[in-house]
Amino acid sequence: MGVAAGPIRVVVAKPGLDGHDRGAKVIARALRDAGMEVIYTGLHQTPEQIVDTAIQEDADAIGLSILSGAHNTLFAAVIDLLKERDAEDILVFGGGIIPEADIPPLKEKGVAEIFTPGATTQSIVDWVRANVRQPAEA
Repeated sequence: MGVAAGPIRVVVAKPGLDGHDRGAKVIARALRDAGMEVIYTGLHQTPEQIVDTAIQEDADAIGLSILSGAHNTLFAAVIDLLKERDAEDILVFGGGIIPEADIPPLKEKGVAEIFTPGATTQSIVDWVRANVRQPAEA
């Protein structure tokens, strides 16, 4: 990830069959209010749709919100598709109902960070600012 002009661009996505998106919308708004460009994909997105959107939108990161219990499969699919499409420079992070025991294997697969219930929007904004490319100085 190099230094690029403009604000950090984040795709916020709800993969799979999970139909609850309030948390994803709260995170999308917090990132937007922090000066980032946010592309919210909506509900029921496939990993292919999410990766396609991230590449088309020249995103710096993808934030996945998963409450359905399919986090191991869905995170892995997004990471694998990014590798297949030579887009590994797009950082993947996420949150939701994810058991603590599942977090280390997800990070080993390439997920940069997992936020569990109780994480503050400020802690997520701060993490994105610290770990995703920094915008060029104006």
